[in-house]
Amino acid sequence: MSGIPADVDASAAPPMTIPLRHFVVALAYLVAGVGVGVAGGRAGHLAQVHLLLAGWVCLTIMGALTQFVPVWCGTDLHSHRLAATQLPLAAVGFAGLATGFLTATPALLPVGGAFALAGVWMLCYNVGRTLLDAAPDVTAVHFGWALVFFAMVTAAGFVLAMDRAVGVLPLLGIGRHGLLLAHGTLAVFGAVLTTVAGALAQLAPMFTQADTGKVAAAAQRAETALYPLGVLALAGGRLVGSPALARLGAVLVAAGLGVVAALLARQLVGARVEWSPMLTRYGVAALSLCLWVGLTVPAWWADPLGYTGLLGQPATVLLVGAVGFVVLGTLYHVVPFVVWVHRYSDRLGFEDVPMVDDLYDHRIAAGDGLGLSIAYVLLVSTQWRGMPEGTALVAGAAAFLGAVLFAGNLVAVLVEHGPQSLPALLTGRARAPAEDP
Repeated sequence: MSGIPADVDASAAPPMTIPLRHFVVALAYLVAGVGVGVAGGRAGHLAQVHLLLAGWVCLTIMGALTQFVPVWCGTDLHSHRLAATQLPLAAVGFAGLATGFLTATPALLPVGGAFALAGVWMLCYNVGRTLLDAAPDVTAVHFGWALVFFAMVTAAGFVLAMDRAVGVLPLLGIGRHGLLLAHGTLAVFGAVLTTVAGALAQLAPMFTQADTGKVAAAAQRAETALYPLGVLALAGGRLVGSPALARLGAVLVAAGLGVVAALLARQLVGARVEWSPMLTRYGVAALSLCLWVGLTVPAWWADPLGYTGLLGQPATVLLVGAVGFVVLGTLYHVVPFVVWVHRYSDRLGFEDVPMVDDLYDHRIAAGDGLGLSIAYVLLVSTQWRGMPEGTALVAGAAAFLGAVLFAGNLVAVLVEHGPQSLPALLTGRARAPAEDP
C-alpha cells in the first residue's frame, strides 16, 4: 500500500457499491463504444463519441469524484441518496443520446439530454456541497471548476439536442456552429481534462513518491489559476466567433496542459516505486500530451475557430493517448483499491492479505495494454500520414480486444474479491447507510 498518505481518511468514503456501480456501467460503455466504432465506422461517429466520452469517461469521473472527494476532504459526502440516483439518470441519458445518433432519430436526443442533464447536475450539486468543506488546494480547485464545466456542457448539449429535434437555435439567436464548438470545448478541455489535471496533481506524487520541487509547485499553481480561464476564453471565443478571444484561450489551455504533461513526466522519471499498469499508462499519457501540445499550438494560433481543429491536431493523440490512457491507468488502481479497502483493510496486521495490485491479473493487463497501444499507434498513423486499406479494421479489432480484456480484468476483481455478487452490486441490494444527510 505504498503511496497512500496517512492523512487520507478512507472511512469518509461513501458505500462501496456507489462508485463501483459507476465504474462497472462505465466499462460497459467502453466496450460498446469501441464496438460501435468498429461496426459503424464514420456513420456511428457521434454515437461512439458519446458512448466513450460521456458514457465511459464521464461516468468514470462521476464515480471517482463521488468516491475520492470525501476521502481527500476528510468529510462525509453530502448525500448518499443523490450519489446513488445520479448514475441511472446519467446512464440512461447517455444511452438515449447514443441511440438517437446511431438510429438517426432526433426525437430521442432531447429525452436523452434531459436525463443526462439531471444526472450530471445532481453530481454537481452533491459533490459541490461536499467541496465547500474542503481546503482550497490544487485538486479541490480543479474539481470545483470541473463541476462548473460539467453543468455548462450538459446545458449546451441539451440546447443542441433540442435544436436537432425542433430547431430552437434561431429563436435563441445562437449560431449552431459556435455552440457546437463551445460544447466540445467545455466537454473535453473543461469537464474531462480539468478533472484529469486535478486528479493527477494528487495521484501522480502519491503513486510515484517522487519529489515535487519549488519550481514545479509554482508552475502547478499558475496552471490552477489560468487553465480554467483559458477554457472559458476558448469556449466563449468559439461561441461568439471571436478569433482574438479564442486564440487567447487556446494559448492558456495549451500552456496549462503542457504544465500538466511536464509535471507528470517529471514525476514518472523520478518514481521511487516499481512500475505498475497504472504508471505505464500514465507514461503513454504524458508523452501523448507533450506531443499534442507541440502540434496543436501552431494549428490553433492559425485557426482557433475551425471545426477540424476543435480538439487540436491530431485529436486522436489527445482523446486516446492522453485522456484514454489516463482513465485506463487510474481505473487499474481505483477499482482494486476500493475493493481492497472494504474487503481487506481491516484484516491488515492480523492475517496475510493481498495488496491492491495483487487483485488483478498482470498478464491480462499486459495483454490489454499491448492491444490498446497497437490500436492507438495505428489510429494516429492513419489520421496523420495515411495507411494502407484495412489498417483501420486492424486497429478496431485490436482496440476491441484490448477493451474487452481490460473490462474483464477489472470485473474479475469484483467477482473474485468483492464482498457481494456482481448482480447485487448493480441492482443495489446492499445495506443502506444508517443516516443520509
